[in-house]
Amino acid sequence: MIAAVFFTGVDWFVLSGYFVAIMALGLFFWRRNNTADQFTAGGRTLPGWLCGLSIFATYLSSISYLALPGKAFVDNWNAFAFSLALPFAAAIAVRFFLPLYRQSGEVSAYSLLENRFGLWARLYASCFYLLFQIARIGVVMYLMALPMAVLFGWDIRIVIIVTGIIVTIYSFVGGIVAVIWADAIQAVVLLAGALLALGILLFDMPGGPSEVIEVANRNEKFSLGSTSLFAVSQPTLWVVLAYGLFDNLRNFGVDQSYVQRYIAASTDREAAKSVWFGALLYVPVSALFLFIGSSLFAYYESHPEQTQEVRVIVAEQKMMQAGIATDAPEYASRLNETIDGLSEKDLGDRVFPHFIASNLPMGARGLLIAAVFAAAMSTVSTSLNSSATLVMSDFYKRLLRPESSDTEHVRVLRASTIAWGAMGTVMALALVRLTESALDIWWILSAVLGAAIIGLFLLGIIVPKIRGGAAVLVLISGMLLIAWMAASQTDYWPTQLDRIASPFHPLLVIVIGPSAIILLGSLVAIFSSEKTTDSVQE
Repeated sequence: MIAAVFFTGVDWFVLSGYFVAIMALGLFFWRRNNTADQFTAGGRTLPGWLCGLSIFATYLSSISYLALPGKAFVDNWNAFAFSLALPFAAAIAVRFFLPLYRQSGEVSAYSLLENRFGLWARLYASCFYLLFQIARIGVVMYLMALPMAVLFGWDIRIVIIVTGIIVTIYSFVGGIVAVIWADAIQAVVLLAGALLALGILLFDMPGGPSEVIEVANRNEKFSLGSTSLFAVSQPTLWVVLAYGLFDNLRNFGVDQSYVQRYIAASTDREAAKSVWFGALLYVPVSALFLFIGSSLFAYYESHPEQTQEVRVIVAEQKMMQAGIATDAPEYASRLNETIDGLSEKDLGDRVFPHFIASNLPMGARGLLIAAVFAAAMSTVSTSLNSSATLVMSDFYKRLLRPESSDTEHVRVLRASTIAWGAMGTVMALALVRLTESALDIWWILSAVLGAAIIGLFLLGIIVPKIRGGAAVLVLISGMLLIAWMAASQTDYWPTQLDRIASPFHPLLVIVIGPSAIILLGSLVAIFSSEKTTDSVQE
């Protein structure tokens, strides 16, 4: 395991300075968060560029910062198809979703569903969103803890708990304005760290950038994957592109954390600017991180001794995940067996942290670790703020105490922030036991938890004639389809039922689920319309 000696006093100074600056920013806005509207919408006066930077920083979580390079290192640029779908989703969001939120005046994204279908729809979407955020916080915090474990040799579970407490405190002291300003600062730190790492990568190779490109290209690391239209069980270019369109529609169209930024913007024009700014900035930056992954592949190909170091680190983490203590009699033999059994996929998410620890000069390591923290903190703080907003608006204020005071609302917002921080930390601890790529895990969780919500929203927009009872039946049918597709891709699916297992890749859950909901809803609306017409004629 890499020792803490790699982290110098200068690195600690850079990392500590980052934390002090971010915490000072949160405390600066502490006294301004004395109302629920300030905590959740920032007074609705913020400029579009600032909200756009916040959207970008939220999007560029540690999922992107560590898992995208890991994905390119192991496979190729197939994940870039997700980014290519982003502008199309942003255009739909600006045209159809954004005006609805701005006109409603509500801080909850799901109040629109109540107006369209009834209270049940609002509560359903809110519940699933809150579950979705627990999953998101868990994955983000897990990936944030990985480089800490690599750098210091600490137990990754301790790192998760400590960092979870730190991020929750930061989210607690700052409302949405502090979160958005911190996101903007963190976006700069993120980009500076990534560009610095790439520069060192490219020029640390014997043949410079040309060797990196030649080695990566020879091993098809720049490929976007298979272009087959019919390989629906594989993550082909078209499968990831379709997934990207629907998942980004969920992000920019119905995600509470994004909607709060639209509402916080000063005008409709500024709100639209925030969407385009955040979306279009992410596309080239995601390519940057994938290029870092391809460059890492070329670098480690020419430095096999460092590849072996990564293998040892991954094997030690797997031993820890299995609960085998370092002083166990069989530890050495089991460790060697584990090292021999590792595939390249097992190394993906650990390579970039190892490169940071082993190859960056002093000061640069501190900046890169600060960037990893920035990526996670911007996403987690946003998730905590949006989750707290829904707990307050959709449950406490809407159901429990409609006449409650603003002071009570602020109290509920702060308590909910702590609660979701704790649950997200528990989720991160659960992920330690999983060995697959973190990006694959996140994409599947994102698809399953977000599919029915985006389907319900699109149903309300595309099929205006469908109402309460019929919408419930359509949604239940869609959820059964989603559950079947998701369950048949897990290890818990009975082998006796393999003949009726879903033939589709798990990423298509969020594509087929909403599409089926819209199609079935359209058929129900047509049938109901014809039946009503026949009754009138009689």
